[in-house]
Amino acid sequence: MNHYKRIACSDIMNTIFSLVRLRAPHGRCMGTASSISRSQALDEEDPPCTGEKRRLTALDLAQKIRRERSKTQTEAEPPLSGQQKRVMELKQFSQQLQNVHPNVLAKHLHRGVLYKDDDIVVINKPYGVPVRDDGGGTSICSVLPVLSKMMDGSKVKSSSKLFPSLGLEKDTPGALLLARREEVVEHILNLNRDNQIQRKYWVITVGVPVQSVGVIDIPVIEREVTGSRPHYKMALSPVFRMKDSGDGLTRVRAHRQSHPAVTKYRVLDSSSGCSLVELQPLTSVKHQLRVHMALALACPILGDHKYSNWNKLSPQKLPDRVLEKLGLEQSKARYLPLHALAQQLTLSGTRQTEINVSCPLPKYFTQALRRLQLTYDKKGP
Repeated sequence: MNHYKRIACSDIMNTIFSLVRLRAPHGRCMGTASSISRSQALDEEDPPCTGEKRRLTALDLAQKIRRERSKTQTEAEPPLSGQQKRVMELKQFSQQLQNVHPNVLAKHLHRGVLYKDDDIVVINKPYGVPVRDDGGGTSICSVLPVLSKMMDGSKVKSSSKLFPSLGLEKDTPGALLLARREEVVEHILNLNRDNQIQRKYWVITVGVPVQSVGVIDIPVIEREVTGSRPHYKMALSPVFRMKDSGDGLTRVRAHRQSHPAVTKYRVLDSSSGCSLVELQPLTSVKHQLRVHMALALACPILGDHKYSNWNKLSPQKLPDRVLEKLGLEQSKARYLPLHALAQQLTLSGTRQTEINVSCPLPKYFTQALRRLQLTYDKKGP
Protein backbone atom coordinates (compact mmCIF):
# COMPACT_ATOMS: atom_id res chain seq x y z
CA MET A 1 0.00 0.00 0.00
CA ASN A 2 2.75 2.43 0.90
CA HIS A 3 4.35 1.67 -2.46
CA TYR A 4 1.22 2.69 -4.35
CA LYS A 5 0.92 5.91 -2.25
CA ARG A 6 4.50 6.87 -3.12
CA ILE A 7 3.81 6.39 -6.86
CA ALA A 8 0.62 8.50 -6.68
CA CYS A 9 2.40 11.30 -4.85
CA SER A 10 5.23 11.21 -7.36
CA ASP A 11 2.77 11.51 -10.28
CA ILE A 12 1.03 14.47 -8.66
CA MET A 13 4.34 16.31 -8.07
CA ASN A 14 5.50 15.68 -11.62
CA THR A 15 2.21 17.03 -12.95
CA ILE A 16 2.45 20.20 -10.82
CA PHE A 17 6.09 20.79 -11.80
CA SER A 18 5.20 20.35 -15.49
CA LEU A 19 2.45 22.98 -15.16
CA VAL A 20 4.86 25.36 -13.44
CA ARG A 21 7.36 24.94 -16.29
CA LEU A 22 4.69 25.51 -18.92
CA ARG A 23 3.19 28.62 -17.34
CA ALA A 24 5.44 30.72 -15.09
CA PRO A 25 4.02 33.52 -12.92
CA HIS A 26 4.06 37.17 -14.05
CA GLY A 27 3.02 36.22 -17.57
CA ARG A 28 6.27 34.66 -18.88
CA CYS A 29 6.24 31.58 -21.15
CA MET A 30 8.83 29.10 -19.88
CA GLY A 31 10.80 26.44 -21.72
CA THR A 32 10.05 22.78 -21.14
CA ALA A 33 13.55 21.38 -21.30
CA SER A 34 14.38 19.53 -18.13
CA SER A 35 17.99 20.68 -18.24
CA ILE A 36 17.01 24.33 -17.54
CA SER A 37 16.65 25.12 -13.89
CA ARG A 38 13.72 27.06 -12.55
CA SER A 39 15.81 30.17 -11.76
CA GLN A 40 17.32 30.18 -15.24
CA ALA A 41 13.92 29.82 -16.85
CA LEU A 42 12.64 32.89 -14.98
CA ASP A 43 15.52 34.99 -16.41
CA GLU A 44 14.90 34.07 -20.05
CA GLU A 45 13.83 36.83 -22.45
CA ASP A 46 10.89 34.99 -23.96
CA PRO A 47 8.00 36.87 -25.58
CA PRO A 48 5.04 37.60 -23.30
CA CYS A 49 2.18 35.14 -23.37
CA THR A 50 -1.01 36.38 -24.92
CA GLY A 51 -3.62 37.57 -22.47
CA GLU A 52 -1.10 38.15 -19.66
CA LYS A 53 0.09 41.52 -18.28
CA ARG A 54 3.74 42.29 -19.13
CA ARG A 55 6.09 42.46 -16.17
CA LEU A 56 7.46 45.97 -15.51
CA THR A 57 11.23 46.23 -15.83
CA ALA A 58 13.49 48.67 -13.99
CA LEU A 59 13.65 50.85 -17.12
CA ASP A 60 9.86 50.99 -17.31
CA LEU A 61 9.64 52.02 -13.66
CA ALA A 62 12.29 54.74 -14.13
CA GLN A 63 10.48 56.17 -17.15
CA LYS A 64 7.19 56.11 -15.26
CA ILE A 65 8.74 58.01 -12.33
CA ARG A 66 10.23 60.61 -14.71
CA ARG A 67 6.85 61.16 -16.39
CA GLU A 68 5.10 61.57 -13.06
CA ARG A 69 7.80 63.94 -11.78
CA SER A 70 7.74 66.00 -14.99
CA LYS A 71 3.95 66.19 -14.81
CA THR A 72 4.11 67.36 -11.19
CA GLN A 73 6.70 70.06 -12.00
CA THR A 74 4.67 71.24 -15.01
CA GLU A 75 1.56 71.56 -12.87
CA ALA A 76 3.45 73.31 -10.05
CA GLU A 77 5.44 75.79 -12.19
CA PRO A 78 3.56 78.45 -14.13
CA PRO A 79 4.54 79.04 -17.77
CA LEU A 80 7.43 81.45 -18.38
CA SER A 81 6.53 85.03 -19.14
CA GLY A 82 7.92 86.88 -22.14
CA GLN A 83 10.47 88.62 -19.94
CA GLN A 84 11.62 85.34 -18.35
CA LYS A 85 12.04 83.76 -21.78
CA ARG A 86 14.09 86.78 -22.87
CA VAL A 87 16.42 86.40 -19.86
CA MET A 88 16.72 82.65 -20.51
CA GLU A 89 17.73 83.30 -24.12
CA LEU A 90 20.40 85.80 -23.05
CA LYS A 91 21.77 83.39 -20.43
CA GLN A 92 22.02 80.55 -22.94
CA PHE A 93 23.60 82.84 -25.52
CA SER A 94 26.30 83.99 -23.12
CA GLN A 95 27.15 80.40 -22.13
CA GLN A 96 26.86 78.51 -25.40
CA LEU A 97 30.42 79.23 -26.60
CA GLN A 98 32.24 78.85 -23.30
CA ASN A 99 33.05 75.14 -23.67
CA VAL A 100 32.64 74.56 -27.38
CA HIS A 101 34.71 71.75 -28.90
CA PRO A 102 37.46 72.98 -31.28
CA ASN A 103 36.18 70.87 -34.18
CA VAL A 104 32.67 72.28 -33.73
CA LEU A 105 34.05 75.82 -33.81
CA ALA A 106 36.13 75.05 -36.91
CA LYS A 107 33.06 73.73 -38.74
CA HIS A 108 31.11 76.83 -37.73
CA LEU A 109 33.85 79.11 -39.05
CA HIS A 110 34.09 77.10 -42.27
CA ARG A 111 30.39 77.57 -42.92
CA GLY A 112 30.76 81.30 -42.21
CA VAL A 113 33.64 82.13 -44.58
CA LEU A 114 32.83 85.53 -46.11
CA TYR A 115 35.65 85.75 -48.66
CA LYS A 116 38.76 83.85 -49.74
CA ASP A 117 41.47 83.99 -52.40
CA ASP A 118 45.09 82.88 -52.68
CA ASP A 119 46.30 85.45 -50.13
CA ILE A 120 43.57 86.16 -47.58
CA VAL A 121 40.48 84.70 -45.94
CA VAL A 122 37.72 86.66 -44.19
CA ILE A 123 35.67 84.72 -41.64
CA ASN A 124 32.65 85.62 -39.53
CA LYS A 125 33.97 85.52 -35.97
CA PRO A 126 31.26 84.59 -33.46
CA TYR A 127 30.54 86.48 -30.25
CA GLY A 128 32.41 85.41 -27.12
CA VAL A 129 35.37 83.67 -28.79
CA PRO A 130 38.80 85.32 -28.40
CA VAL A 131 41.15 85.54 -31.36
CA ARG A 132 44.06 84.47 -29.15
CA ASP A 133 43.99 82.76 -25.77
CA ASP A 134 47.29 82.32 -23.97
CA GLY A 135 45.56 80.27 -21.28
CA GLY A 136 45.12 77.32 -23.62
CA GLY A 137 41.36 77.65 -24.06
CA THR A 138 39.41 77.45 -27.28
CA SER A 139 40.16 80.42 -29.53
CA ILE A 140 40.24 81.31 -33.21
CA CYS A 141 43.99 80.65 -33.37
CA SER A 142 43.62 77.23 -31.76
CA VAL A 143 41.32 75.99 -34.54
CA LEU A 144 43.04 77.58 -37.55
CA PRO A 145 44.97 74.38 -38.46
CA VAL A 146 41.68 72.44 -38.59
CA LEU A 147 39.96 75.24 -40.51
CA SER A 148 42.79 75.35 -43.06
CA LYS A 149 42.43 71.62 -43.77
CA MET A 150 38.66 71.97 -44.11
CA MET A 151 39.08 74.74 -46.67
CA ASP A 152 41.54 72.66 -48.71
CA GLY A 153 39.35 69.56 -48.52
CA SER A 154 39.63 66.85 -45.92
CA LYS A 155 40.93 64.32 -48.48
CA VAL A 156 43.67 66.62 -49.73
CA LYS A 157 47.00 66.47 -47.95
CA SER A 158 48.00 70.11 -47.67
CA SER A 159 50.51 72.08 -45.62
CA SER A 160 48.74 75.42 -45.99
CA LYS A 161 48.18 77.54 -42.89
CA LEU A 162 46.14 80.50 -41.74
CA PHE A 163 47.46 83.44 -39.69
CA PRO A 164 45.49 86.16 -37.88
CA SER A 165 46.47 89.59 -39.12
CA LEU A 166 44.02 92.10 -37.63
CA GLY A 167 42.38 91.27 -34.32
CA LEU A 168 38.93 91.66 -32.80
CA GLU A 169 37.88 91.81 -29.17
CA LYS A 170 36.40 88.66 -27.64
CA ASP A 171 32.92 90.19 -27.36
CA THR A 172 32.97 91.73 -30.84
CA PRO A 173 31.74 89.43 -33.63
CA GLY A 174 32.05 90.08 -37.34
CA ALA A 175 34.53 90.17 -40.21
CA LEU A 176 37.97 88.89 -39.18
CA LEU A 177 40.87 89.03 -41.64
CA LEU A 178 43.24 86.05 -41.93
CA ALA A 179 46.35 85.60 -44.07
CA ARG A 180 47.37 82.42 -45.88
CA ARG A 181 51.10 83.05 -45.51
CA GLU A 182 53.38 84.89 -43.09
CA GLU A 183 54.57 87.36 -45.73
CA VAL A 184 50.94 88.30 -46.39
CA VAL A 185 50.55 89.19 -42.71
CA GLU A 186 53.33 91.77 -43.02
CA HIS A 187 51.75 93.15 -46.19
CA ILE A 188 48.38 93.54 -44.43
CA LEU A 189 49.99 95.35 -41.50
CA ASN A 190 51.63 97.78 -43.94
CA LEU A 191 48.29 98.38 -45.67
CA ASN A 192 46.69 99.07 -42.32
CA ARG A 193 49.37 101.60 -41.36
CA ASP A 194 48.81 103.37 -44.67
CA ASN A 195 45.03 103.50 -44.08
CA GLN A 196 44.37 101.22 -47.04
CA ILE A 197 42.21 98.95 -44.89
CA GLN A 198 38.89 100.35 -43.74
CA ARG A 199 36.93 98.68 -40.96
CA LYS A 200 33.43 99.82 -40.15
CA TYR A 201 31.55 98.78 -37.03
CA TRP A 202 27.87 98.93 -36.20
CA VAL A 203 26.98 99.59 -32.57
CA ILE A 204 23.76 100.16 -30.67
CA THR A 205 24.22 102.99 -28.18
CA VAL A 206 22.25 104.07 -25.14
CA GLY A 207 21.66 107.71 -25.99
CA VAL A 208 21.73 109.76 -29.17
CA PRO A 209 24.84 111.76 -30.19
CA VAL A 210 24.15 115.49 -30.43
CA GLN A 211 25.87 115.69 -33.82
CA SER A 212 24.73 112.95 -36.19
CA VAL A 213 28.09 112.93 -38.01
CA GLY A 214 31.51 113.74 -36.63
CA VAL A 215 35.09 112.80 -35.79
CA ILE A 216 36.38 112.03 -32.29
CA ASP A 217 40.07 112.90 -32.00
CA ILE A 218 40.99 112.32 -28.36
CA PRO A 219 43.99 110.23 -27.20
CA VAL A 220 43.36 107.25 -24.94
CA ILE A 221 45.38 106.16 -21.92
CA GLU A 222 45.16 103.34 -19.37
CA ARG A 223 44.37 104.48 -15.84
CA GLU A 224 43.78 102.80 -12.48
CA VAL A 225 40.37 103.11 -10.88
CA THR A 226 40.72 103.09 -7.09
CA GLY A 227 38.06 101.98 -4.65
CA SER A 228 36.79 98.81 -3.02
CA ARG A 229 37.63 96.86 -6.20
CA PRO A 230 40.69 98.51 -7.83
CA HIS A 231 40.99 97.85 -11.54
CA TYR A 232 42.33 99.36 -14.77
CA LYS A 233 40.40 100.94 -17.62
CA MET A 234 41.21 102.89 -20.73
CA ALA A 235 40.36 106.58 -20.36
CA LEU A 236 40.47 109.81 -22.34
CA SER A 237 43.66 111.85 -22.30
CA PRO A 238 42.69 115.09 -24.07
CA VAL A 239 45.29 117.49 -25.38
CA PHE A 240 42.90 120.45 -25.11
CA ARG A 241 41.20 122.03 -22.11
CA MET A 242 38.95 124.96 -21.50
CA LYS A 243 40.65 128.29 -20.91
CA ASP A 244 40.37 129.73 -17.46
CA SER A 245 38.36 132.60 -18.93
CA GLY A 246 35.88 130.08 -20.34
CA ASP A 247 35.91 131.55 -23.86
CA GLY A 248 37.79 128.87 -25.78
CA LEU A 249 40.21 125.96 -25.74
CA THR A 250 43.90 125.82 -25.06
CA ARG A 251 46.29 123.02 -25.99
CA VAL A 252 48.07 121.10 -23.26
CA ARG A 253 51.04 118.78 -23.42
CA ALA A 254 50.11 115.22 -24.35
CA HIS A 255 50.80 112.49 -21.81
CA ARG A 256 53.78 110.36 -22.80
CA GLN A 257 51.82 107.11 -22.21
CA SER A 258 48.72 108.13 -24.14
CA HIS A 259 47.89 106.73 -27.57
CA PRO A 260 46.46 108.81 -30.43
CA ALA A 261 42.89 107.65 -31.13
CA VAL A 262 40.66 108.90 -33.95
CA THR A 263 37.15 107.61 -34.70
CA LYS A 264 34.70 108.71 -37.39
CA TYR A 265 31.03 108.16 -36.57
CA ARG A 266 27.68 108.43 -38.31
CA VAL A 267 24.22 107.93 -36.80
CA LEU A 268 22.19 105.58 -39.01
CA ASP A 269 18.97 105.72 -36.99
CA SER A 270 17.68 106.65 -33.53
CA SER A 271 14.59 105.67 -31.58
CA SER A 272 13.49 104.90 -28.02
CA GLY A 273 16.44 106.83 -26.63
CA CYS A 274 18.94 104.60 -28.45
CA SER A 275 20.89 104.82 -31.71
CA LEU A 276 22.37 102.63 -34.40
CA VAL A 277 25.76 104.17 -35.11
CA GLU A 278 28.39 103.35 -37.72
CA LEU A 279 31.96 103.73 -36.44
CA GLN A 280 35.16 103.81 -38.46
CA PRO A 281 38.36 103.76 -36.39
CA LEU A 282 41.33 105.47 -38.05
CA THR A 283 43.66 104.16 -35.34
CA SER A 284 43.92 100.86 -33.49
CA VAL A 285 43.89 101.37 -29.73
CA LYS A 286 42.58 98.98 -27.09
CA HIS A 287 38.87 99.62 -26.38
CA GLN A 288 39.02 102.75 -28.53
CA LEU A 289 35.41 102.60 -29.78
CA ARG A 290 33.97 101.81 -26.37
CA VAL A 291 35.87 104.64 -24.68
CA HIS A 292 35.05 107.22 -27.35
CA MET A 293 31.34 106.38 -27.28
CA ALA A 294 31.00 106.19 -23.50
CA LEU A 295 33.31 109.00 -22.39
CA ALA A 296 33.55 111.36 -25.37
CA LEU A 297 29.94 111.26 -26.65
CA ALA A 298 28.28 110.05 -23.41
CA CYS A 299 26.50 107.37 -25.45
CA PRO A 300 27.84 104.01 -24.17
CA ILE A 301 27.37 100.90 -26.28
CA LEU A 302 24.47 98.70 -25.20
CA GLY A 303 25.86 95.86 -23.07
CA ASP A 304 29.13 97.66 -22.27
CA HIS A 305 29.21 96.93 -18.55
CA LYS A 306 32.80 98.12 -18.18
CA TYR A 307 32.72 101.68 -19.49
CA SER A 308 29.13 102.62 -18.65
CA ASN A 309 30.30 103.22 -15.06
CA TRP A 310 33.74 104.72 -14.61
CA ASN A 311 34.12 104.51 -10.83
CA LYS A 312 32.94 100.92 -10.32
CA LEU A 313 32.42 97.53 -11.93
CA SER A 314 28.69 96.91 -12.17
CA PRO A 315 26.05 96.08 -14.81
CA GLN A 316 25.07 98.86 -17.17
CA LYS A 317 22.35 101.12 -15.78
CA LEU A 318 19.61 101.45 -18.39
CA PRO A 319 16.72 103.94 -18.55
CA ASP A 320 13.28 102.54 -17.77
CA ARG A 321 12.13 103.17 -21.33
CA VAL A 322 14.97 101.12 -22.76
CA LEU A 323 14.38 98.29 -20.27
CA GLU A 324 10.72 98.19 -21.24
CA LYS A 325 11.57 98.01 -24.94
CA LEU A 326 14.12 95.25 -24.35
CA GLY A 327 11.74 93.29 -22.13
CA LEU A 328 14.12 93.26 -19.15
CA GLU A 329 14.43 94.31 -15.55
CA GLN A 330 17.48 96.21 -14.38
CA SER A 331 18.56 93.24 -12.25
CA LYS A 332 18.82 91.14 -15.44
CA ALA A 333 20.66 93.75 -17.53
CA ARG A 334 23.98 92.03 -16.75
CA TYR A 335 23.07 89.32 -19.27
CA LEU A 336 23.05 91.78 -22.18
CA PRO A 337 25.95 91.13 -24.58
CA LEU A 338 28.03 93.93 -26.06
CA HIS A 339 26.15 95.19 -29.13
CA ALA A 340 29.11 95.93 -31.37
CA LEU A 341 29.70 94.27 -34.74
CA ALA A 342 32.60 94.43 -37.20
CA GLN A 343 30.20 94.87 -40.11
CA GLN A 344 32.35 95.83 -43.09
CA LEU A 345 35.93 95.31 -44.24
CA THR A 346 37.45 97.03 -47.28
CA LEU A 347 40.96 96.39 -48.60
CA SER A 348 42.87 98.36 -51.22
CA GLY A 349 46.32 97.64 -52.62
CA THR A 350 45.80 93.90 -53.13
CA ARG A 351 45.87 91.82 -56.30
CA GLN A 352 42.23 92.68 -56.85
CA THR A 353 41.22 96.30 -57.42
CA GLU A 354 39.33 96.38 -54.13
CA ILE A 355 37.94 93.81 -51.72
CA ASN A 356 34.73 94.77 -49.95
CA VAL A 357 33.20 92.29 -47.48
CA SER A 358 30.06 92.78 -45.40
CA CYS A 359 29.08 90.62 -42.44
CA PRO A 360 25.51 89.52 -41.65
CA LEU A 361 24.02 90.75 -38.40
CA PRO A 362 23.86 88.22 -35.53
CA LYS A 363 20.44 87.18 -34.27
CA TYR A 364 20.81 88.91 -30.89
CA PHE A 365 21.75 92.15 -32.69
CA THR A 366 18.72 92.10 -35.01
CA GLN A 367 16.44 91.26 -32.07
CA ALA A 368 17.65 94.33 -30.20
CA LEU A 369 17.17 96.51 -33.30
CA ARG A 370 13.62 95.24 -33.69
CA ARG A 371 12.74 95.77 -30.03
CA LEU A 372 14.21 99.29 -30.04
CA GLN A 373 12.54 100.07 -33.40
CA LEU A 374 15.84 100.90 -35.06
CA THR A 375 15.99 100.43 -38.82
CA TYR A 376 18.81 100.14 -41.34
CA ASP A 377 19.32 99.68 -45.05
CA LYS A 378 19.29 95.88 -45.56
CA LYS A 379 21.13 96.31 -48.84
CA GLY A 380 24.19 97.29 -46.85
CA PRO A 381 26.21 100.50 -46.70
